[in-house]
Amino acid sequence: MARLRLGPLLRYVDESSATVWVEASRPCTVEVRCADGSSGRARTFQICGHHYALVPVTGLTPGSATAYEVLLDGAQVWPLADSPFPPSTIRPPAYDDAARPVRIAFGSCRWAAPPDDGHDPVGPDALDTLATELASAPDAERPDVLLLLGDQVYADETSPATRRYLAARRDLRDAPGNQVADYEEYTRLYYESWLDPDVRWLLSTVPSCMIFDDHDVIDDWNTSASWLTEIRATDWWYERILSGLMSYWVHQHLGNLAPAELAADPMYAAVRADPDGTDTLREFAARADADATSVRWSYRRDFGRVRLLMVDTRAARVLAETDRSMLDPSEAAWLREQALEGAEASSDGTSGTYDHLLIGTSLPWLLPHLVHDAEGWNAALCRGERGARWARFGEKLRRRADLEHWAAFPASFDALTALIAEAAGGEGAPATVCVLSGDVHHAYVAEPTWPEGSPAPAARVLQLTCSPLHNSIPGSIKVGFRFGWSRFGRALGRRFARHGRLPAPPVSWRKTGGPWFGNQLMTLTLRGRTARLRLHQAQAAPGEKAGLREAADTVLSE
Repeated sequence: MARLRLGPLLRYVDESSATVWVEASRPCTVEVRCADGSSGRARTFQICGHHYALVPVTGLTPGSATAYEVLLDGAQVWPLADSPFPPSTIRPPAYDDAARPVRIAFGSCRWAAPPDDGHDPVGPDALDTLATELASAPDAERPDVLLLLGDQVYADETSPATRRYLAARRDLRDAPGNQVADYEEYTRLYYESWLDPDVRWLLSTVPSCMIFDDHDVIDDWNTSASWLTEIRATDWWYERILSGLMSYWVHQHLGNLAPAELAADPMYAAVRADPDGTDTLREFAARADADATSVRWSYRRDFGRVRLLMVDTRAARVLAETDRSMLDPSEAAWLREQALEGAEASSDGTSGTYDHLLIGTSLPWLLPHLVHDAEGWNAALCRGERGARWARFGEKLRRRADLEHWAAFPASFDALTALIAEAAGGEGAPATVCVLSGDVHHAYVAEPTWPEGSPAPAARVLQLTCSPLHNSIPGSIKVGFRFGWSRFGRALGRRFARHGRLPAPPVSWRKTGGPWFGNQLMTLTLRGRTARLRLHQAQAAPGEKAGLREAADTVLSE
């Protein structure tokens, strides 16, 4: 008899359809059966001895909510018999209801290690606390979608329990030591993360969109050309990168796609058609590693008149020092096309086809001023602006200090800035253009200002950064980020910029909220052309269960 090993995860949801992801213990037919009569079924596919299914559910009613159950070969396996949580539900939206808001919660960086002896060394988990609040108040406002902006698993920073598991499989004195080495070890990370009871229920009832960042593979993944050359020379990296991409495709990427996109995806069809899709998926991952243009991990989702573009800022990089780019040309062209499609005013002079543009990029576009200038200076050194000795120093510094955000790819920073200005300007402009990011283990809001003489965007443009969901940041780094936003930090950054012979950036910006430190989650509430941002932090009083405390509530657009 088949058992439910992982899931269900409610992934894609629109007005009439949804997808539900599961892992079963053996080959079987997975059925999702809803209380309103809608349903779907799919046969599992096999990767490395594991059995997965992504079940399309059709016939949903917009604006309704229906409980669902999961069956394997006709036997009901979800909800769990002893579950303390309410039934998992699918809530297809009714986007034609102008009064209905779209709520988008987002964050990144969730280290999933369970607390030892009831003590969590990095504090309460924001997703756990969100689950607790939604479960205890079923009629409370809940997100329409949860955006997980990177570092869903930490392949290079494993928990004590995972290290014990790894040590039982192999000698940890051999590279990569206590980091994961292959696909089977990656599955351990997803079990550790998604079998957490609170998170398991949350992901079964709130749709999710995901994109990777570096720790899903390794810290500072694709930092530079020399970094890539060195790591490819090791005897363990090839298996690591293939396993990372394979496990990401199975656990995260597939669920990002709409049912129609899945039906047209040749790789998904090939894996499902093969009794064992391991070799097929492995060949796909090898091509993706060798040629980033062979696959697109970025994707678009429209939630009524809210457009979300989730952007791959890791695998799509161009690393040659003389031509460094955050996005390869085809990826940059895709982003431009998606951002501007339908942005022009209609014939009656009203706004374009979306009221809010959200650009999800794991790495922030606008950083503290000192950090931005230091990254631009470092990029100039590494490409030889100050000679070979400075270039060698710059490469060492880049790796030690994690200098690899948008600012470390100056041409890409300028191109993204120009694209945002274009999308935000002129007739038909949306009300807001928001860049949603994580990575830097604190939260803040930053707002750009375009130089005098250039057209001011009609939309309000904002950098919204929120992390971590569950992790920590050393006190020294907190001090560094605060200093980076200060007047003195800005002055020091200008000295770096002068030494690197950097031109002035195309925009200036200021911090308008934060910095906030702790485990936290941001939520955007979008209704018509209005926008409201809330920040909630996970906190626990001694002897009490953790809860979410509202740390900020700001109207972005009225």
